[in-house]
Amino acid sequence: MRISARADYAVRAALELAASREDAPVKAEAIAEAQDIPHKFLEGILNDMRRGGLVLSQRGGNGGYRLARPAASISIADVIRVVDGPLVSVRGVRPPDLSYTGPAQSLLPLWIALRSNVREILEGVSLADVASAELPSDVSALADTPGAWINP
Repeated sequence: MRISARADYAVRAALELAASREDAPVKAEAIAEAQDIPHKFLEGILNDMRRGGLVLSQRGGNGGYRLARPAASISIADVIRVVDGPLVSVRGVRPPDLSYTGPAQSLLPLWIALRSNVREILEGVSLADVASAELPSDVSALADTPGAWINP
């Protein structure tokens, strides 16, 4: 599974907003600089996040962006879906809409299981969890599994 640059940047931008003072909007330039995200690319991402209801924007000298709701109520999955669409798809098709025949029939439940696990993890971790460096224990346990950081 690949996390797109767009999804990575969106999550990092949302984390900057989660870590900021909630009463003051954060300028896109400040987010871009803090997270080393190309500013023009970030503007498009923030617009998608605004249209998706995750961030609010304010114009003017004191303008910028802030989260539309508390960081604890926004999952990492919410952010990824707003900028990239479904979390798991095969050739752009959601697994429940696929069908296979013959020896490939077992692929469908495999893709469904993968989708289920990805959703469980990404929906179970909020921006607040990541911003506070307090991941849920089951996620930390997976990251601590021997070999988790090694590419085969």
